[in-house]
Amino acid sequence: MIKALIVDDEPLARSIVKEYLQDYTQIEVLEECSDGFEGVKAIMRHQPDLIFLDIQMPKINGFEMLELIDQQPAVIFTTAFDEYAIRAFEAHAADYLLKPYSKERFDKALQKWLAQQANSNGTTFSSALLETAAQTPLQQNRIVVKSNGKIKIIPVHDIQYLEAADDYVKIHTASGTHLKNKTMQYFEQLLDARQFVRTHRSYIVNIQQVTRLDPYEKENHIAVLHSGLKVPVSKTGYLKLKQVLGL
Repeated sequence: MIKALIVDDEPLARSIVKEYLQDYTQIEVLEECSDGFEGVKAIMRHQPDLIFLDIQMPKINGFEMLELIDQQPAVIFTTAFDEYAIRAFEAHAADYLLKPYSKERFDKALQKWLAQQANSNGTTFSSALLETAAQTPLQQNRIVVKSNGKIKIIPVHDIQYLEAADDYVKIHTASGTHLKNKTMQYFEQLLDARQFVRTHRSYIVNIQQVTRLDPYEKENHIAVLHSGLKVPVSKTGYLKLKQVLGL
């Protein structure tokens, strides 16, 4: 039996997926979820093979939900989303259903996935999809992290600076530090270059937090933040900062 979940904030949309699945006796819907928080918990609880996932939902969107999952199921997106996401889906997803969709279109998507399963080539969502999706306006105003089983949403304007930490990035805010399993390059592409500058190979700083730049060893500098914290600035980073700050 194939284990499935439906994650969508619209009851009608969930009922349509369930109705269309009635022809597929090999698929069992274990749970329906109305938002991304519920979705994360349900995926951890059931370890499904397949999820039908909406993107625009309250609290956290579908992309943000996927970022919080360790064991990656296959995903068929069911969404009324914009062209940016459609390009991401076409490049990296198992399939997507653009609302409103017909039973015929639903069958085509599901049969494609079932055929991949039969050939032991089931498609899970990929990190490439999430990184492509990160370029959409929906993703650029906040960062979602999971800490001690709790999900936290960080508005980007609350970030003081980011720091590389092995396979993670430390996100420093006034309220504390959070870890995200991403690269510095990912955040350099995600964050607005007019507000965040990579001052060093291991640091990205929010320029709104910078109070002054002090010389430090040869051609390097230190950026002093409002909080009193100090962030290294390399020669290249100094030139970038000067350009953005208009110095």
